[in-house]
This record gives sequence, C-alpha cells and structure tokens, in this order.
Amino acid sequence: MKATDIHGRDLKTLEQAKFAIVPLGSFEYHGPHSPLGTDIVLADGFAELIDADLGGVIFPTVPYTACPGKTSKYQGTIPIRPSIITEYVIDITTGIIKQGIKKIILLNAHDANMGVSRTVAEYVTGKHTDASFLLINWWQMVAIDAAEEIGFVGTKGRGHGGPYEMSAVKAFRPDLVHVQEGDPEFQEVPSLSSMPYVLVEGTPKAWDGYTGLICQTSYEKGKIIVGTAASNMNALIKNWLSD
Repeated sequence: MKATDIHGRDLKTLEQAKFAIVPLGSFEYHGPHSPLGTDIVLADGFAELIDADLGGVIFPTVPYTACPGKTSKYQGTIPIRPSIITEYVIDITTGIIKQGIKKIILLNAHDANMGVSRTVAEYVTGKHTDASFLLINWWQMVAIDAAEEIGFVGTKGRGHGGPYEMSAVKAFRPDLVHVQEGDPEFQEVPSLSSMPYVLVEGTPKAWDGYTGLICQTSYEKGKIIVGTAASNMNALIKNWLSD
C-alpha cells in the first residue's frame, strides 16, 4: 500500500498500518555506466518487495540527501547539507508518528544516509518513547562472503557504482545500466584489517566517482542479489513485528 494513493476520506487506513516504510535515496554520480538516480531506483525497488501481507505502508522516497565529498565534486551530484537532511527526515518521521503509526522502517540505498538514519532514529525515539525504528541498508541483506556464489570472480563486487550495486539496479531496471568497452575498472584495495572499520578519504585509491570491476555487472547476478536481499529483509521485518 502506498501512502500517496490514500484518499482524504480514507485516512483511517493509515492508522491501521502496522508500520511505515520511508525509502532513502540520493541523486548522485555513480560512474559513466550508471544512472544518477541509482539509489532512488534501489530504494523504490526494495520498498516494493516488502511483503504486502506484513501490513506496511510505503511513503514517498526521499530523493535528495547528503553526499560525500568524493562524489559531490562530480557533475550530476546534488548534495544536501547533512544538517538539513537530518532535520528533514526528523520532520517526515515525526509526521508519520502523528498519523498513528509507531513503527517506522528507514529503508536506505545510500551509504551517506547511514549516519543520518541513526541520528534521526535516536532523536525521534527520545521524543516518542513508544516509537520503534528499523534501519535497513539493502546491501547488508546479503553476506559479503557470498560473492563467489553470486558469480563474482576475484572481487566481492562491493563499492559505490561497482558490479554488486549496479547488478541490483539492472535487476530492477535493465535498461538503465550500460557498461561500455573502455570504461575504466578499479581493482579492490586490500583491507587494512579483518576487523570492521570505517575509512573516510577525500580522494580514495582506485576511484573516479565509482569503483570496482564493473564488467562483471549482470542482470543474472542482480536477480540473485535482489532475491536474497528481499528474502532476508522480509524475514527481519517479520521478526521485528513479532517482537
């Protein structure tokens, strides 16, 4: 069910929803082979794959957001200041709670939204202690070590504009992803540690607004990624609702 399709005389439908879905995208350069709306396609696509029988209502995707310095310098990217997008999503989610929906999924398709999502969720649940947020980054719904099973060779495929992300886009919109002969490819940089960490650089290695062995992008890999991610996402949501 989409919130945009609900008529004014049917507002009680909102109150009856078990949870709200707020997809978070971006308008950002993803390389010569990828659409500027990559993260919007993914946010929209995965929102539609949430099992309707779970009783959620999908709100409009947030299309503009904060973008990192390493992409904001590329033409096509439209970045929003972090403080602005944080306040904006706070207002969106607070407005949803006022409609009577106390459970909210922030369904994220953009790396830079991760901090925003956590900040919003912590702030809003501090003001509305009966509210509950579930933060879902779609790419984390598939194990990193599943790369070989998916079909990637010599790479995990992960990274901005890389074959993992763009295969997923291709699964939703095969017409939008076009890797051409001569498009530069970038080998993965060796990990600094086996432990989880975050490294932020103004000019990363192996990078030109995107990264990865993009020739391994494919519709077939995308269908595996999207199918696995959707299955794990729905299982997570079901557990959250029954908790």
